[in-house]
Amino acid sequence: IPATVLPIVFAALTAYVFTFFRFRGKEVIFALILALLVIPQQIAFIPIIQMYVWIKEVTGIPVMGQYAAAWILHSAFGLPLAIYIFRNYMSTLPSELVEAARVDGATHLQIFFRVVAPLSMPVLASFTIFQFLWIWNDFLIEFIFIGNGPKAVLTQGLYDLLGQYGQGWQRVAAGSVITLIVPLIVFFTMQRYFVRGMIAGTGK
Repeated sequence: IPATVLPIVFAALTAYVFTFFRFRGKEVIFALILALLVIPQQIAFIPIIQMYVWIKEVTGIPVMGQYAAAWILHSAFGLPLAIYIFRNYMSTLPSELVEAARVDGATHLQIFFRVVAPLSMPVLASFTIFQFLWIWNDFLIEFIFIGNGPKAVLTQGLYDLLGQYGQGWQRVAAGSVITLIVPLIVFFTMQRYFVRGMIAGTGK
């Protein structure tokens, strides 16, 4: 849940800035954010592990093996795509609504939470599904940054159902059906927003 909520909140605020603010170098910064989409997440594993080790040495706070280690990585790699999708959607919203809210004396936070965010609910919900399903089904990040033990996630638990010599696929199949329950609930709850939100802004 934190790895789903955090990138959505920060990306939505960032997309609001890129859509309704005017400042020098805005398009260049946005292009640099888009360039991050082509960087595979595996290439960042070693620097991030080194950063976590450095944090523990400096502060004494262990990050590796904790859920926060995966939250940070999932949030960081979810941000560029979220910013891109949210900005495309927000650019389709009438700018007159934002101008009217400014005339009425609303602050930027009030405009975002009372005007832009409610109108952007389709794209927010659609990316929530996308981000949640990506994180729920991910194995590699959880395996490296959380590992085995009492904090192991379900994907790691499915892998542990296999025997030493790779037998026991029937247990993995049964466990996979059980792990599908939560994603199905999330998808069917928010599916009406999915297509509408993902294609919004493509014709702008």
